[in-house]
Amino acid sequence: MELEHYFSNKEESSGQELKSVLLQYLYYWKWFALSLIIGLFGGFVYLRYQTPMYEVGASILIKDDKKGGTISDELSAFEDLGILKINKNIENEIEILKSRALMTRVTEELSLNIEYYSYGRPIEHERFERTPFRANYIVKDSLHRAVGNWIIKTSSGKDYDLYDGESEEFIGHYKFGDAIEVNFGRLIITKTNFIHENYFNNPFRIVIHPLNVVIDKYLNRIKVNPVNKNSNAIMINLQDPVPDKATAIVDNLIKQHNLDAIADKNQVSQNTYNFISERIKFITNELSQVEGSAEEFKSKNKLVDVKTDAELFLRSGNVSEMNLLEANTQLRIAEFVQDYIKKYDSDTLLIPANLGLSDAALASQINEYNKLLMERKRLVRNSGMKHPYVETISNQLSDLKSSIKSGLNNIKATMAIKVNELNKKEAEFNSKISSVPKYEREFRDIQRQQQIKEALYLYLLQKREETSIALAVTVSNAKIIDKAYSNGEPVSPKKVVIYLSSLLIGLLLPIVGVYIRNLLDTKVHSKMDTDKYKIPFIGDIPFSESQSRLVVAEKDKSIIAEAFRLLRTNVDFIVGNKVNKTIFVTSTIGKEGKTFITINLASSIALTGKKVLLMGMDLRAPKLLGYLNLQDKPGVTNYLADDSMNLEDLIIHSDQIKNLDILPSGVIPPNPSELLMQPRLRTMFDNLKQKYDYIIVDTAPVGLVTDTLLLSEFADATIYVVRAEYLDKRLLNILDTLYKEKRLANISVLINCPNHKKGYSYGYGYGYGYGYGYGYGYGAYGMDTYGNELKKKRKWWQRILSFN
Repeated sequence: MELEHYFSNKEESSGQELKSVLLQYLYYWKWFALSLIIGLFGGFVYLRYQTPMYEVGASILIKDDKKGGTISDELSAFEDLGILKINKNIENEIEILKSRALMTRVTEELSLNIEYYSYGRPIEHERFERTPFRANYIVKDSLHRAVGNWIIKTSSGKDYDLYDGESEEFIGHYKFGDAIEVNFGRLIITKTNFIHENYFNNPFRIVIHPLNVVIDKYLNRIKVNPVNKNSNAIMINLQDPVPDKATAIVDNLIKQHNLDAIADKNQVSQNTYNFISERIKFITNELSQVEGSAEEFKSKNKLVDVKTDAELFLRSGNVSEMNLLEANTQLRIAEFVQDYIKKYDSDTLLIPANLGLSDAALASQINEYNKLLMERKRLVRNSGMKHPYVETISNQLSDLKSSIKSGLNNIKATMAIKVNELNKKEAEFNSKISSVPKYEREFRDIQRQQQIKEALYLYLLQKREETSIALAVTVSNAKIIDKAYSNGEPVSPKKVVIYLSSLLIGLLLPIVGVYIRNLLDTKVHSKMDTDKYKIPFIGDIPFSESQSRLVVAEKDKSIIAEAFRLLRTNVDFIVGNKVNKTIFVTSTIGKEGKTFITINLASSIALTGKKVLLMGMDLRAPKLLGYLNLQDKPGVTNYLADDSMNLEDLIIHSDQIKNLDILPSGVIPPNPSELLMQPRLRTMFDNLKQKYDYIIVDTAPVGLVTDTLLLSEFADATIYVVRAEYLDKRLLNILDTLYKEKRLANISVLINCPNHKKGYSYGYGYGYGYGYGYGYGYGAYGMDTYGNELKKKRKWWQRILSFN
């Protein structure tokens, strides 16, 4: 049962503390309401003056054979030519899309450094496509940058007034299309089809920003990321105040990327095409010379047909001749490529490819060399020489080039050996036709040269056509999945988030303010502050609206009079049925209202018909007679200091309250502590207790002097006055020490002037063993409960600053 009672009390105490905290904050509900209104208004103003940002997104697919890239059916017929092989690294493509070179081309093509703003409330609105005016400029030279800010006003759409955008100074009156001299060159302003009457007589702003600044701005805003790790798809996002502008930027960025990729691919084919065309011109001249020699030989020697014997040997040597022809062709091709490499020995020139070399490994190496060289060029152009991948590609190119040179030497050596062997066989056939006339043999040599030239000429023509097809059907690396699109909803600022944040800030600021105020507040406010020390609570006394310090009268029904009657009842519970009762009233420090409470408690008890003595024992700062509007008279100090003084002569009978006598403290002595140690003091209390039912003693503050402790043996009960909003909580340790050490008899706490409005307590009047609660509100003006006259009613701004 004791354990259940403990937990029950603990839960009740926690509930009371929580309720008290809530009441403290609810007291400032007006501040919370005002803060919330200000917060919402602040959020509205913030949104009003913020430019909304819209997000545009597009997705593309990077074609890659290794990761599932595809080639369209229309181009599948060209796969055997080796011109549609695609193998791109998605990370490199992302870096290229974010490169400064591409963004520079986008900025220049869309003229992003020129911005147009129409008049708006409260902010100007940027226009992109639907702008009534367009600006163009001509820069004097490379040392001048196009930068400016102008305001245009037109009244008819035919001409306009130009103002400086910074100072709003008038510049001049011009017609649309006029070339205006400005600091960097010439400015030309033209009107568009979107001009209408709404723009007449309203300012329109044109701003030209430095190109590099605009490029940097959009490079920071553009976001290029892969859709996921297992896909070749890339997502491109851009945020901008103008959604159609962001859409144009993203689409143009994809366009520039594809044009860049196509240009890179065409460089290989174009270089090969130029090389083949050059060789065709050379072979054509040689073929014409051979054909001319054959014609001249036949005409000179009048040859018409080959003899029958020669035909037999010629048929036998056809196979040998075909092999010799093929070997010579391969040898010449190898020599052509080798001569080209020697002639144009550079790390930036491509090697002609797809020439029909019989060595497949060498042809593959040439193709791989060209691909790596193009990849290196793209990385250098878009990312610079410091890109880590450039050095790796350069090393690979050097190794491939050495392998290609070595392969060409091997082919030449192999073909040379083969040609020598075939020539030997040809010599054998020639020896067998010794019977053929001399002219016929000479003609056969000429004819062989002609066949070689014709075969090489036809071969080069075929390769040139293949290269032309490659140039015509070159495709880009990126396939557009979704074009740039915006849903039209701004992504920032988010209205819901801003308003919720405003409400939260509006709610938190008063909470933090009240919390900090309470945190820094060290004053006693209510019974809750004294309850921590588990000292009996006898009640509390509210503010008094009366102008008199004696607020208890016989038929007075005021709140404060009822409070003292309740205090009187609680005093009876403390002292019990004892016949002669001595009640001490003390406090920690001065000005806590103990004299005021002593006077009115004594008056309240006297009104019940009991014989009461109001005794002043605050020898250092007596206030008793002053509160009762009586003149200074001899009292306790005089009695203790002069043995001849009669105690009866010192007692004053009250004219205001029946049954109430007053024994003042007397003159202020130089040694009050020593005076209170006189044996005559005990005699005085013994005599007084025989005559009075109650002796109410106004004693000195225990936190300042020891006078009250010297008198403690004469007290039956002690009322310890704690003034709310005045006494420091840390000084309650004095009260706690006195209670625990029992240095004062039957201590009970009385709270003076509690502020019930702030929710620090739940009423007043808790008895010793019984509890009484009243829900009265107290006035804050007039006379306070420690006898000092309050100041005039505070102004509204004073109450605001004091949180009241």
